[in-house]
Amino acid sequence: MERVLNLIKSDYKETQKRILPRFPFTYLTFKANQSDYSHHVFEVKDISYTGMQLIKKDGEHGYAINGFIEGELHWKGTSLRLKGQIKWVNGNTLGVGFAKDIDFLESIQKFFSVENIISSMKPIHDSQMDLDIPANLKYWIRGDGQVEVFVWQHNDHEFMKFVIIFLRRFVEWEDAKGIQSGKIIVNRDIDTPLSQEDEFVFEIDQTLDQEKINFSLQLVRNMTDDLLPQHVREFLLFKLGL
Repeated sequence: MERVLNLIKSDYKETQKRILPRFPFTYLTFKANQSDYSHHVFEVKDISYTGMQLIKKDGEHGYAINGFIEGELHWKGTSLRLKGQIKWVNGNTLGVGFAKDIDFLESIQKFFSVENIISSMKPIHDSQMDLDIPANLKYWIRGDGQVEVFVWQHNDHEFMKFVIIFLRRFVEWEDAKGIQSGKIIVNRDIDTPLSQEDEFVFEIDQTLDQEKINFSLQLVRNMTDDLLPQHVREFLLFKLGL
């Protein structure tokens, strides 16, 4: 099971930290098309309907806070034109906020439809890659744009916990604790010589968010046996339906 770090409470919100395994690459990329930056291609570390986090693996990017960026998101042979403002810069990593536009919101929601997400998902637990998978993590399903499903089991094969992450939102169920939802407010690499991991800070919803539950239900319902066995899907659907 993943390490659970300290619980942080304030008068306004509750946040919790999680450390989860990280897949080493993504097929979701962003290519800038501004004249000064037309050669820049970024990996998209994570994305939501309101912004994204970009990483440039080779060379400097030249962007500064409050500057603007525009170009095309590329994924599985399709593309989506977008523009946004640089909200923060940390070395080769950028935080980008999208321009608020109803037409763009409709476009990105269609781009990241459940059907498109499912078509990109792979069972990492069955991968032939040499990955460091935590103990008791039985199933790890991943799609580009940081859409992931993690399922842990106890040693007696009873389900211990599951986490569903999608577009900077999450739903989590844990044995003896129940279900909760929230959003991701921090996501950073904490790689070591032996493993690649992400540290997440989740802001917990005061009451269960039905929209997040409904998206999770859609995601699981559309999965096939090659991603998650039927009995696992049935268990997740049962807990999400509570």
